[in-house]
Amino acid sequence: MDIILLGPPGAGKGTQAQGLVERHGMVQLSTGDMLRAAVKAGTDVGKMADEIMKAGKLFPDELMAEIVGEQMAQIPAETGLIFDGYPRTEPQAVLLDGLLEKHGRKLDHVIELGVDEDALVARITGRFSCANCGALYHDTANPTSQEGVCDSCGGTEFKRRPDDNEETVRHRMGVYRSETAPILPGYEARGIVTRVDGMASIEDVAASLDAVLS
Repeated sequence: MDIILLGPPGAGKGTQAQGLVERHGMVQLSTGDMLRAAVKAGTDVGKMADEIMKAGKLFPDELMAEIVGEQMAQIPAETGLIFDGYPRTEPQAVLLDGLLEKHGRKLDHVIELGVDEDALVARITGRFSCANCGALYHDTANPTSQEGVCDSCGGTEFKRRPDDNEETVRHRMGVYRSETAPILPGYEARGIVTRVDGMASIEDVAASLDAVLS
């Protein structure tokens, strides 16, 4: 099966995609990972991508589609694909349709992880990690057992990602609503969209995804 996982940043797409890889033997195609791989491999497309990113320019949809196509060509036809964070816009959705057809594939499911914006803000802004060992915590959902001390290594230095702040999260939600959500009606017309509660526990979301794919 080939599926798209949709949802705003922080909805848990990456975590759930990795779970699907482990449980179903699928391959996760993440645009960030694909870009880094293309740049590292030094392919013609990778070199172009590197120049664009270093110049801070907008990344052309056609070039992103080339990179996605390069990755798809390396994966056996019988292996299911998970598109994580791609497509993000309607033009990208059109390009993906062309890529799938070229490789003899079709989309089976488009799954949107639905979120509550205020709850998502609380989820993301509360995240922090141990500066020493990288153990992950959350102010309310998963605090350290002893305040100021890492459960894993005993470290006392912690850090938060610079973009884990309310302003950034709400901006990303706005971008998702204006640019990515509009691709859903086209997929709904095909009858392949399923919405899952992305605010449920990781285990419950995983069970819902498995039910969709069964």
